[in-house]
Amino acid sequence: MPVQARLQELGIVLPPVSVPAAAYVPFVRTGNLVFLSGHIARKDGKPWVGQLGLNLNTEEGKAAARAIAIDLLGTLQAAVGDLSKVKRIVKLMSLVNSTPTFTEQHLVTNGCSELMAQVFGPEVGAHARSAFGVAQIPMGACVEIEMIAEVA
Repeated sequence: MPVQARLQELGIVLPPVSVPAAAYVPFVRTGNLVFLSGHIARKDGKPWVGQLGLNLNTEEGKAAARAIAIDLLGTLQAAVGDLSKVKRIVKLMSLVNSTPTFTEQHLVTNGCSELMAQVFGPEVGAHARSAFGVAQIPMGACVEIEMIAEVA
């Protein structure tokens, strides 16, 4: 099934590229790789603020990571023009704003990883990844994720 059809089936409308909040660009393409800058979780158009293990649970964090995945797909589409050009989601790096005792960063990040597999299928959407717990993320966001994709 084509990527656009999968998005439609999932009820996903891709957002436009967010304006950077600091001195960086949303993406850089070099050769067949596209590097997407970190995207923070947003809810109702504002940073999705909170800390996992303090005032957010794993399921809420997973929903935030899924929301980031949708934003990342919007940026990736802007970078390449058509998501059908994506040959592979290569890597995700996830930063989870969490307490020192919270240990489910990997489960939070599944919110993004699982959506990539749903949208692109298991071959193209499967990726390497890292998930880290951090003391804080810009604007108090609960999750930030960056992505590398290979394109045709």
